Amino acid sequence: MLQRLASLIAFSVILINCFSTSPALSQKSAPIRFNPPPPPPDRGLPGNRGEGASRGDCTALDLPLTALVPSYEQRLNQGAGETTITQVWGLTSVEQPSFWFYVPYNQSSIQAIEFVLKTDQNNAVPKIYQYPQYLEWFECNYKDYGFLETNKPYHWFFKVRVVCNPNQSATLDYVEGWVQRVNLDAALRDEFKQLLPQEQASIYAKNGIWYDALTTLAELLLTGSQHLGVAEDWKNLLKVIKLEKMSTKLLI
Repeated sequence: MLQRLASLIAFSVILINCFSTSPALSQKSAPIRFNPPPPPPDRGLPGNRGEGASRGDCTALDLPLTALVPSYEQRLNQGAGETTITQVWGLTSVEQPSFWFYVPYNQSSIQAIEFVLKTDQNNAVPKIYQYPQYLEWFECNYKDYGFLETNKPYHWFFKVRVVCNPNQSATLDYVEGWVQRVNLDAALRDEFKQLLPQEQASIYAKNGIWYDALTTLAELLLTGSQHLGVAEDWKNLLKVIKLEKMSTKLLI
């Protein structure tokens, strides 16, 4: 299966969850537009989606460990001064969303990969994953944890423990952010029944539901969709959240 995927798309994915998808659109839809929702209130826990310097010899490529999630700069008044924090955050409408990450490390340098999800009660649910060779894209699905409740913030961490030098101890690289589930209104749910997946992704993006828009397009790419609009939408969606360098790695 991995060989088939590699021949269809220019990136590879560890598929934690098997999806059932509909055929791609036969006609080009309007370009996708993501409307970011208002950032969440400050929780005192800023996020980190990556984008820093890569770990030298540990990485196979130039890009760093990165979470495919919107990032917001938020200014807060604290006492007599003002500070800026980074919020890494997105919405989902499904009970078991997927989380996507770019992992640049050589397989031989990776000791462990872990995804952790915390509820607002700070209950942590960790999951350890295996990392096959030559794969750069990683997907975690919430089916390993249960169901997200609506209107409740969840704090996630994606951790990669790597050994850059056999003469040194392992180092931990990680990204972190938030997810919150919202309900689609009844009219929108009815509309979805008449739409094909690429159109659904556009509606998700228009309504600011990031995780679902991204995953819907990823499903189409994984099914080998030959429709050029799917790759364009994927690229445009990542550009909106200022991951232009990342988007060039994802085209078919």
